[in-house]
Amino acid sequence: MDAPLFRMACPPGVLASAPPDWPSQLLREGNVALLPDASGLDAVDAVARALDINTVRLFRREANPEEQEATVMRWAEHMPLLWIGASFGTVAREWAVRRGPMTLLVEANGPLAEEERRRIDRFVASLGRQAE
Repeated sequence: MDAPLFRMACPPGVLASAPPDWPSQLLREGNVALLPDASGLDAVDAVARALDINTVRLFRREANPEEQEATVMRWAEHMPLLWIGASFGTVAREWAVRRGPMTLLVEANGPLAEEERRRIDRFVASLGRQAE
């Protein structure tokens, strides 16, 4: 892959708890950065091992949810963004609406349901078709 098709922001548990091949298949086309949560470095390590990678991008911890969301929005830049989080504030939701189909917000407070994984797969497949 020359350049990533999208960026993905999510807590480590989302990837660590996914079916074994799903994260690596998903991330063949994109870049991931993990959002800090209560699971700590053990969860980050689990993601690195599941993806068989040596390093992991990790967002800095911000003072409040609004600042954390602003950090993710700045990181997204002009790239399509897949953003998984427990919840999203009004500013993040409005920002995602303005970006239109370039952004997929997925609310999940723990492992993703199969239906959500399929929704994410469709988003990534759509980005791949647009890039062709």
